[in-house]
Amino acid sequence: MLNLSIIIPCRNEEKYIWQCIQSVLENDYPIDDYELIIADGRSSDRTVEIVNEIIRDHPNVSMIDNPKKIAPAAMNLGIQKAKGKIIMRMDAHTAYPKNYISRLLHWKDKLSADNVGGVSMADVLNKNPTSVAIKSVLSNKFGVGNSFFRTGAEGVLEVDTVPFGCYDKKLLLEVGGYDERLVRNQDIELNKRLKQQGKSIYLIPEVKCTYYARENFRSLAKNNYDNGKWNILTVYITKNVSALSIRHFIPLCFVLALVGPLILSFWKSPIIFLTPIVLFLYTVVLLRVISKMDKSDTNQWSLFAAFATLHFSYGLGSLIGLFNLGKLFSK
Repeated sequence: MLNLSIIIPCRNEEKYIWQCIQSVLENDYPIDDYELIIADGRSSDRTVEIVNEIIRDHPNVSMIDNPKKIAPAAMNLGIQKAKGKIIMRMDAHTAYPKNYISRLLHWKDKLSADNVGGVSMADVLNKNPTSVAIKSVLSNKFGVGNSFFRTGAEGVLEVDTVPFGCYDKKLLLEVGGYDERLVRNQDIELNKRLKQQGKSIYLIPEVKCTYYARENFRSLAKNNYDNGKWNILTVYITKNVSALSIRHFIPLCFVLALVGPLILSFWKSPIIFLTPIVLFLYTVVLLRVISKMDKSDTNQWSLFAAFATLHFSYGLGSLIGLFNLGKLFSK
């Protein structure tokens, strides 16, 4: 029996999948002690072709079909197929250092942990003022809150969730695997479930991978709109408010602070002035944050636009999620 099965869910990742797989294959972990399973969600680009080219030269790499197309279904299919005692989830948008596998397994054994993960550092393939600004915002506490797996930590830390976890296969089967009702947040929800059962999850700051972020404001907005929307839907579907953390709902509060006074002003017109006040305070705080950031490869206005795009799109997605709940309740 193999020690490790690595599972990578993917769909239409022709831009990233080759270097992701290559970075895994270049790891210092013995190649005959792990398998790499690519769970493809019926990609319509060159993803399958690229993976097949790699499979021809690497017998420990295989690909399975994921007809449901979403990540939690991909993971559950991969877990069922896996021959390894340990399951390591990886992401196609990410590149991994040569010691990524060995160090995570070392710490998992040392801590007797149920799950361990490293820090996911944002970067971009193509650098320009916009893409660098997006990368910077996704590593900044004002952008992503207290997500230690994005901002880093000083030492090994017990946490509620980590990206791309490393679990015993037996444990994943015992808890029922990933919730396939969740298009987003399936990793967070799984880890919350484990924590509620008293399981241990550790962030290992010395272990870092590189997550390749969206490179334009439109893609950033779409991705975070969907994230915000699925925060609300995750709570509804799982019937568990603690499935997520407080930080996931701060953008919603921000958008409500802007939209709420506009609506209430129909009854009491002076309330409308709360909206520009909130917007002014947000701008002042944001400019202060930006003044302390590195702007060598970007500029102040690109950073401002990146923060605003992230916060507004995320909060708006959560607001739309609330309206969707109204439709669900009415059925």
